[in-house]
Amino acid sequence: MSRVKPILPGSAIGVLGSGQLGRMFAIAARRMGYRVHTFSPDEDTPTGQVSDLEVKAAYEDLDAVRDFASGVAVVTFEFENVPAETAAAAESRAPVRPAGNVLHTTQHRLREKWFLSQAGLPLTPFRYVSQAADLPVALQDLGLPAILKTADFGYDGKGQFRITSQDQLFEAWEAVGQVEAVLEAFVDFECEISVVAARSESGDFVHYGAIENQHKNGILDLSIAPARVPPKVAAEAVELTRTVLEKLEVVGVVCVEFFVAKSGRLLINEIAPRPHNSGHLTVDANITSQFEQQLRSVCGLPLGSVKQLAPAAMANLLGDLWTHGEPDWARAAALPDVKIHLYGKLSARPGRKMGHLTAISTNVETALADVQRARHLLAPHS
Repeated sequence: MSRVKPILPGSAIGVLGSGQLGRMFAIAARRMGYRVHTFSPDEDTPTGQVSDLEVKAAYEDLDAVRDFASGVAVVTFEFENVPAETAAAAESRAPVRPAGNVLHTTQHRLREKWFLSQAGLPLTPFRYVSQAADLPVALQDLGLPAILKTADFGYDGKGQFRITSQDQLFEAWEAVGQVEAVLEAFVDFECEISVVAARSESGDFVHYGAIENQHKNGILDLSIAPARVPPKVAAEAVELTRTVLEKLEVVGVVCVEFFVAKSGRLLINEIAPRPHNSGHLTVDANITSQFEQQLRSVCGLPLGSVKQLAPAAMANLLGDLWTHGEPDWARAAALPDVKIHLYGKLSARPGRKMGHLTAISTNVETALADVQRARHLLAPHS
């Protein structure tokens, strides 16, 4: 595969989406001398606050999308719920990386699972549920408990319902909005891990190893790198991730999330076609962050070193932390190995990701203890 002509510093990069992932991408891009334009239905956004141009328009306004893409050298996205038609409109004016077909596959759970199944990759047993009448048959196939998930637009535990008895079928169907869904077999897993990786147009591949993840209420709470799993499991996760990126022909950064079964077997849970919350710690712990890697890959630059400088742990900061007043930033900042990252969101609400903390140390256990202590110190009355 021939190497593409690189898009050089000074060029404008377009971002579809305007949340915290776009913000951290824009910071990395501007540090390297690029200009950043962001497009979303909102204004004064986390990405817009640090971009050169913030365009407010609906994703369905395809004329506005085409105008936006005409003003940049390449378009990327920072979340997967951008409509596929939007990506196609942008692609008519500028390269879109990862390509629209990657977005189309990974933004819809059923298409994603069909892709994984056809590729022969390990995944959780599932059944397609198009109507309420499909649920009893699907449950008979998969057994209880099982997880019903919307096929479209689900993240951070949204659009999901855990079914533990036959009496909950109506409740489950109501909970997912009575729309097409996927029923997944429940996995009694040992832990969850993810692999964030990048692939260039020429097929070069780099990865950040296995990262261990802990969730609360369906939202990522803590990430630990490197993951506390056997080396064989970590190596297999990386190779499965490589296969995913190659079969999708990704140009950009992708995260593959896994369940690690108690037997040690890996099952792919989800694919995120963008940088990932679990990779935020790479900003402080690695030579090249996942966001700079996204920039390098979509611009055709050589991929950067992913060497990890020290073990690290990341803790999400949700809006719940603001319930009793402004967090005590000075107390957390007093811990010398802890970094504070805030996203510039205008209002805090329960469950909303407002920022994160990263701790680095000589070992993962100390880093984990430090980041949890720092988060505890933030609480106004702790």
